[in-house]
Amino acid sequence: MTPRVAVSPAYYGASVSDFLTDSTESIVGALTMNGGSVESLQRDAWVGQIALLKTALASCSGTLFLEFDVPRIGSRIDAVLVCGPAVVVIEFKVGERTFLTSDRNQVWDYALDLKNFHQASHLAPIVPILIATDAADTVPHLISAADDGVFPPVMCNGSRLGEAVRLALAQTSGDEIDAFAWSRAPYHPTPTIIEAAQALYSRHTVDAIARNDADTQNLGVTSGRVETIIDDARRDGRKAIVFVTGVPGAGKTLVGLDVATRRRGDTPTHAVFLSGNGPLVKVLSEALARDEVARRRRQNDKTRKGVIEQSIKAFIQNVHHFRDAGLRDTGPPADRVVIFDEAQRAWNREMTSDFMRRKKGRAGFTQSEPEFLLSYLDRHEEWAVVVCLVGGGQEINRGEAGISAWLDAVSSTFTNWTAYISPNLTDSEYDAGHALQTLGSKASVVTDTSLHLSVSMRSFRAEHVSRFVKALLDREQAEASALLGQFSPRYPIALTRDLAKAKAWIHSRARGSERYGLVASSGAQRLKPHAVDVRVQTNPVHWFLNDRDDTRSSFYLEDAATEFQVQGLELDWVCVTWDADLRSTPHDWTCHSFVGSKWQNVKAVERRQYLRNAYRVLLTRARQGMVIFVPPGDFGDATRRPEFYDSTFRYLRGLGIPTL
Repeated sequence: MTPRVAVSPAYYGASVSDFLTDSTESIVGALTMNGGSVESLQRDAWVGQIALLKTALASCSGTLFLEFDVPRIGSRIDAVLVCGPAVVVIEFKVGERTFLTSDRNQVWDYALDLKNFHQASHLAPIVPILIATDAADTVPHLISAADDGVFPPVMCNGSRLGEAVRLALAQTSGDEIDAFAWSRAPYHPTPTIIEAAQALYSRHTVDAIARNDADTQNLGVTSGRVETIIDDARRDGRKAIVFVTGVPGAGKTLVGLDVATRRRGDTPTHAVFLSGNGPLVKVLSEALARDEVARRRRQNDKTRKGVIEQSIKAFIQNVHHFRDAGLRDTGPPADRVVIFDEAQRAWNREMTSDFMRRKKGRAGFTQSEPEFLLSYLDRHEEWAVVVCLVGGGQEINRGEAGISAWLDAVSSTFTNWTAYISPNLTDSEYDAGHALQTLGSKASVVTDTSLHLSVSMRSFRAEHVSRFVKALLDREQAEASALLGQFSPRYPIALTRDLAKAKAWIHSRARGSERYGLVASSGAQRLKPHAVDVRVQTNPVHWFLNDRDDTRSSFYLEDAATEFQVQGLELDWVCVTWDADLRSTPHDWTCHSFVGSKWQNVKAVERRQYLRNAYRVLLTRARQGMVIFVPPGDFGDATRRPEFYDSTFRYLRGLGIPTL
C-alpha cells in the first residue's frame, strides 16, 4: 500500500477508512519519513498506537492526523481525530498503569492550545482523551464542556479507546468540519514571555511564535525594521537610538529578545538584551537554562547547567551589571547593539548621583543613567545602536526617569546620533512632549509608525484589556464600561469582598497547566488579616517557574507577588488584592502610605503616579481573566475601616464588573 502523503503540520493524515486499510508499515514509514531520525523506542510506540487506533476506529468515519504539530508548546499531539463537528485529541502513554496529573494536563493543554490559537478550532467542540495503555479497566466518563467547548480529559486504558471516542462523538454537536481545511488552517499563537524567550533562544523566529492577524501590527514588521536600522547603521558607520513603544503586553520585550537572539554569538553585530527589572532577568535566565538543559538531555548532551548559564549571561543581563562594566573600563563595550528593556525605568540624574556616591564612592557624578549608558556606547569610534523598549505609564519606583531622560541625553550631548521614534511617543502617558520638541531642534529624528505595537498580545482573549485598565485608572467610566462590555464574554473579570471566593473562582477556571497567582501592591500593608503579607519576600523564580506541588509557586495562592516582581511577566489567571493604599473618591483617587501604625496621605505628584502605575501593572498581568478582591474592612480596626474600601468597591462595581 502506498503511504499517505503527510499533511502539514501532521506527519501523517488520511481518512479513517484509508487509515484502516493502510498497513502499519506504510504508516510508520510516513511518520519516519517526515519525522527524520527515529529511535526504536519511538517506532515501537507508534506501532502500538496504530494497533489501538485501528481497533478503536473500526466503526468510525472522519479523518485522522498523527503527530500533529502544536507550535507554541513545541510538541506534537499523538493523534487528532476530526469527525463531524468534533475535534478529538488523543495522547498515548504506552506502558503506563496510572494517570499522572502532568499527563492529564498535557493533553488538556493540547486541547486548549488548539481552541485558543488554531483558527479552525475556535468554534469546534474539543475532547481530549488520555490513554494509559496498561491502566486498570474502568468505564470512560465524559464531564460537561466548559463555555468555550473544551471538555475535561477523558481517561481510559487502551482497550477502552473506542468506547471513549464514541462517547466523545455522541456528546458533541455543530457544523461538520472540513478536516483537511482544518489541518491547513493558520495557527496564531500568543506565547507567554517565558515561552517566547525559550522558543527564540532555540532559534525559532518571532513570526513562528507570534500572532500574525491582519488587524494587528505584526511583531515581525517591528522586529524587521529594527534589524534594518542596525544593518544601515553598520553599513554607514553611524550611531542610532531606536524607541519602540507599545501598550502593556503588546510584545515590546519579544521584539527585543528576537533582535538579541538573531545577533547573539561571535558576530560583528553581537547584541545584548539588558533590563533593570531584576526579577524579569532572573526568571527568564532560569527558564532558558532549564529549557536548554532539558533539550540537551533529550539529545544525550550532558553539558552542565552552570556552563549553559554562562552562555545565557552573554545574551541577557541586568543593566546595572552592564553599567558597572562601563564604570570599571575606559574602553567601549564588546557589544555594538544594546537593547534596553523598560527603558523608561532608567534612573534620573539625582538617583544616579546618589547611588554613585553611596555605593561606588564617586562623589559629584552628574549624569543620568541614560546619559552614562549612551556615553559608554559612544566610545565606539564607528557605529553603535541602542534600542529602547518603552512602556507608557510603567514607572513604579522612586528615581525612574521616564523616557524623556533618554531624549534629553541625545539633545544635550549626543546630537551625532540619529533618533528613530514611534509617533506614539507624543502620547501623554509617555510624558515626553517637551523633550521631543527639544530633540527635533538638536538632532536628526526619523518618525516611523512601524515602531509602535498597539494591540496587547498578553490578553489574547481580549485585545483591549490594557485600554480598559487605563480608562479605569483615568476615571473614564463610560469608556471603561463600554470596553468591559465588549470583552467580558471572552475575558472574564469578577469582583468580590471574600478572598476565599476569589481563590475558588480562580481554581474553577484554570485548566491544564494554566498558571495563576495572587498579586498585591507593594504598599498593601493592611492585607495581613487576610494572610497576604507583602513584607514577605517572594522569590520570583520559584513563584513563576515551579510546579503546583511547590508551596513557593504561584499555584498555592499564598505568597503575593508585587508590581516589582511581576512587571514584564504574566499569568493566565490573576487574583488582584486591592488595599487601602489606593482609594476611590467620587471623582478621583486618593493615595496613601502605611507608616508606623496608620495610613498617611501621599501628596507628592510623582509618588501618586507611581502608585497608580503599580495598580496598572497588577491589573494587566492576566492573559485570560482576573478576579479583584476588595476587603470588607473592619469597624474595630482603625487601619482597615470599611470606608477605606467601600468606595473603591462601589466604583468597580459601577463599571459593570460582576460580583461574586
